[in-house]
Amino acid sequence: MAKEIAGLIKLQIRGGQANPSPPVGPALGAKGVNIMDFCKQFNARTQENMGKLIPVVITVYSDSSFDFITKTPPVAVQIMEAIKLKKGSAEPNRSKVGAITWDQIHTIAEGKMKDMNAFEIESAKSMIAGTARSMGVTVKGKKSTN
Repeated sequence: MAKEIAGLIKLQIRGGQANPSPPVGPALGAKGVNIMDFCKQFNARTQENMGKLIPVVITVYSDSSFDFITKTPPVAVQIMEAIKLKKGSAEPNRSKVGAITWDQIHTIAEGKMKDMNAFEIESAKSMIAGTARSMGVTVKGKKSTN
């Protein structure tokens, strides 16, 4: 028989660097989850993505046990990594802070496809290009159909 779900917790934690301090500790402690157990499992599972921001969805059951799913880093973070940017523009409609190519967008879309709300790679690329524009990043070149 399936366990009864007591709650869902969504967090963004740096890969391999989960620790009991806020925001992890208070969020899990409020639901009665063993914080150190989660931190050890999360750090082991995200060792290859050390330091990258990893979204995680934690399902907490009524007996205080838990499961969790890790996702790929947010698109905005991947765009900043791809063009070596510290942060997006404060006024994206007025001041542009960088440029990204459609090839870089295609690479991000391929990696992020399983977490996105899109069935086709072209739709995912359009969504990522929109995120880039909202950050003040110019999209360079012609949209290719790879």
